[in-house]
Amino acid sequence: MNPIAINGRFLTQRVTGVQRFATEITHALDAMAAAGDLPAARLLRPPGGPPSPFPHLAEEAFGRLRGQAWEQLELPTRARRHVLVNLGNTAPLAPGRPQAVVIHDAGAFDTPESYSAAFRAWYRSLHWALPRAGARLLTVSEFSRQRIAANIGIAPERIGVVHEGGEHILREAADATVLARHGLVPGRFALVVGTKAAHKGLGGLVETQVMLASRGLTLAVAGATDGAVFRQGGDPAGQAVVPLGRVSDAELRALYEAALCLIFPSRYEGFGLPPLEAMTCGCPVVAAEAAAVPEVCGDAALWFDNDGPRRLPDALARLLEEAGLAATLTARGLARARDFSWRGAAERLVSLLPGAPI
Repeated sequence: MNPIAINGRFLTQRVTGVQRFATEITHALDAMAAAGDLPAARLLRPPGGPPSPFPHLAEEAFGRLRGQAWEQLELPTRARRHVLVNLGNTAPLAPGRPQAVVIHDAGAFDTPESYSAAFRAWYRSLHWALPRAGARLLTVSEFSRQRIAANIGIAPERIGVVHEGGEHILREAADATVLARHGLVPGRFALVVGTKAAHKGLGGLVETQVMLASRGLTLAVAGATDGAVFRQGGDPAGQAVVPLGRVSDAELRALYEAALCLIFPSRYEGFGLPPLEAMTCGCPVVAAEAAAVPEVCGDAALWFDNDGPRRLPDALARLLEEAGLAATLTARGLARARDFSWRGAAERLVSLLPGAPI
């Protein structure tokens, strides 16, 4: 296999789950390079921005273009004689070059209401064209493998699966000042983490908010919306809701560790990183049984249906009233989280690159 070049465009983008994946995988690849397990790997990135956080990867910043233009027109030439690793849904369409691209989900096809028309059209056409230009496709769950394959018309076996990790949330000490700043009392609030995109399910939390308020509890909502990509899908608001906005990892760790539970109402996830982070921190997970989330949580979550007989308020009532249930979910979650790591994900990714069979 040729030496690896990592597409560093993600370093110029605002951090969402996709950029988190790219950053953590690259940290793990950097550690592999430091140990001599990844010879001659390098990071190719657009000019500008902060210094590279990956000291063991040779870095090359180049070009006069930005964004998709840099990726499509300038990156392919510089990546010649390398296997190009693209971690964030997009990749050059130049044919005949060995490369892999991680496509995190098929949301542009499956949940079109969550995205702008321009974003939808670009992702649909790009994801259809990449395997036909010779790129090896990777994704983050069996669910996403099946949905991507069905939507772009290729066999699922042509797509490799690389799970994510959750241990990054333990990297920084918990910053508990976020609790006092927002008037949150440990054990007296449920936490929601996610954007306001339609498929994230935040608009369906009104009844849950009322139920929590009736018991003197609050609903803390962490996350932000990218209006250029996501259409608004609803925002829980009311006296029992505490909007937190964007929070740091240190603040998020404190929230997980203090929350009654994480509520994860998303009906469509390529993986589902917040439940894994929550389990890593010992926070019970109450989640909609949908998309890839069951792959992540297994038997460590309390499940409900977004449209079905198992209602979220009933699941929360059970968590509050059933002795020992929260402790059981915590123990199962901690055990489940140990099955996922960024180092394991990086090693799996390298094994799936062109030159190694899927």
